[in-house]
Amino acid sequence: MTIVPISADSHITEPPDCYSARIDKAWADKAPHVIKHDKMGEIFVIPGMDKPIPMGLIAAAGRDPKDLQFKTQDYRDLHPGGYDPIVRLTDQDRDGVYGEIIYPSVGMMLCNHPDFDFKRACFDAYNLWLEEFCDHAPDRLFGMPQLAMRSVEEGIADLKDLKARGFRGVMMPGNPAISDYDDPIYDPFWQAAVDLKMPLSFHILTSSDSSVAKTRGPKINSFQTIIRGNQDILGLFIFSGVFDRVPDLKIVCVEADAGWAPHWMYRADHAYKRHRYWLKCDELQRLPSDYFMENIYLTFQDDWSAFAQKDHLNVERLMWANDFPHSDATWPWSQEMLAEHTAGLSEHEKARILRDNVRELYDLPIPDAPLIQEAGHA
Repeated sequence: MTIVPISADSHITEPPDCYSARIDKAWADKAPHVIKHDKMGEIFVIPGMDKPIPMGLIAAAGRDPKDLQFKTQDYRDLHPGGYDPIVRLTDQDRDGVYGEIIYPSVGMMLCNHPDFDFKRACFDAYNLWLEEFCDHAPDRLFGMPQLAMRSVEEGIADLKDLKARGFRGVMMPGNPAISDYDDPIYDPFWQAAVDLKMPLSFHILTSSDSSVAKTRGPKINSFQTIIRGNQDILGLFIFSGVFDRVPDLKIVCVEADAGWAPHWMYRADHAYKRHRYWLKCDELQRLPSDYFMENIYLTFQDDWSAFAQKDHLNVERLMWANDFPHSDATWPWSQEMLAEHTAGLSEHEKARILRDNVRELYDLPIPDAPLIQEAGHA
């Protein structure tokens, strides 16, 4: 059986005018914009954030590891499929994927901006651009718009608006403006996401505790810390009883891999059974691992250990991704990699992880067995 996968995590390379051409005029002089840097080439500058965003690694899919670098001279050096939807379809075909759930790149860093009003203005502009991008192929390009979460009421209104505009889920900031996500004040928002069938995604590097600035040893050691911010968010939801109060809530842990999850669940269960009375948490109706297995989806790309651990995970909650066009991407070698990594899976397991889980979670308008050739995209 040939399974044409759907990437559960791919990305945009925001074009230079993504924000400046669409942001509310009150913020026009502060919109994120591109400048030419003497050493790093064209970079995105975000007022209010200390570090600019070099674009080299954001669109480095397919490059030799020896050639990976932050700097890029201009946008002509980047994959045009990162911002051109027509080229993007060709990139999908080359990688053998039918469609993609698409997240931002610059927008990931914007999640950590301290000014939530500014963040809201930027996300509104980005969502307008993303809508234009996806409208070119609504059966293959599925964008995840961004929420600022300035308040519960506004968050619910945003969910309704984005649903009406055709989006099928949302990307959450790692940190909201008021309180934290374990506060019961957010329960109406969680329930609204359930009622509207809008899954909520938390992507790596989008929370204030995901900084890699302080790492011991060589700089490469910082790579090991990237997933920690997402693990903390998952624990927050589980140990604070969010899934007891809103049992149908589904959240997506994006690009944090999955092979670590069985051990994480063991430690969470151990902590709850042995230490909950002095470490303190809500009294839960089930073990932490039960919530993890049912309420949390995990995306990963070349994490072979996720496939190897599939018997200790919920195959119905694993979603493969190609991460195009980032430097971690498996593009354009996804098919060769998957042939090796899925060799020990049944056809049912392959179908769930590569296609059906993401298709069902987001209610995508894709048939059971999409074939690129039959769809006329070869």
